[in-house]
Amino acid sequence: MKPALLAILPLVLLMGCKDDVAKLAAPDPLILTAEAAGHYCQMVILEHQGPKAQVHLAGFPAPLWFSQVRDGIAYLKSPEQSAEIIVLYVNDMGKAVSWLEPGADNWIDANDAYYVVNSDAIGGMGAPELAPFSELAKAQIFMEEHGGEIMSLAEIPADLVLGPVDFDTAALEISE
Repeated sequence: MKPALLAILPLVLLMGCKDDVAKLAAPDPLILTAEAAGHYCQMVILEHQGPKAQVHLAGFPAPLWFSQVRDGIAYLKSPEQSAEIIVLYVNDMGKAVSWLEPGADNWIDANDAYYVVNSDAIGGMGAPELAPFSELAKAQIFMEEHGGEIMSLAEIPADLVLGPVDFDTAALEISE
C-alpha cells in the first residue's frame, strides 16, 4: 500500500467513529415549563392533561413539544418528516402524580417505554392517547384498569397515530 494511503486511512476511520459518537450523544430531556408550546397546536402544553412528548432534532437547540405522546410519535412516524431526530422523550406515567399532572421532569427515552395503546385514555388534545411507562408492571396495571394492550415503540403501527380520530367515539377523559 502506498504511504499516502496509509496516512489517510486512520483519518477516514476516525471520521467514521466521530459520526457514530455524535449520533449516540442525545441531549438530556428539558424540564417542561409554562413557555413550552405544542408544535402542532401552538397552545401552552401545561394546560392539557395526559403525557407529553419532546423531540430533539439535529441542529436545533430547543426541542419540539407535543401536547400528546400520540402527536410526538406521529411526528416520528410521519413520511413527510425529514429532519434528523436525535431522541424522542415521553413522560413516564408510572412516575406521574396523576393523569392530570403527568410531570415536568419524569422523561424517558421513547424507545425504552412500554406503551398502553387502545385504552380509554384521552390525551391533551382530545384524541386517544398512548400511555408510556418505564416499568412493564405499571403498564400492566394501567392496562387492567383502562383496557388496551402493551406495545413497544417499534410495534406501534404508523396508522394508529397518523390515522383520523373519530371524536364522537373517543373514550372519556381520565380524571385522576
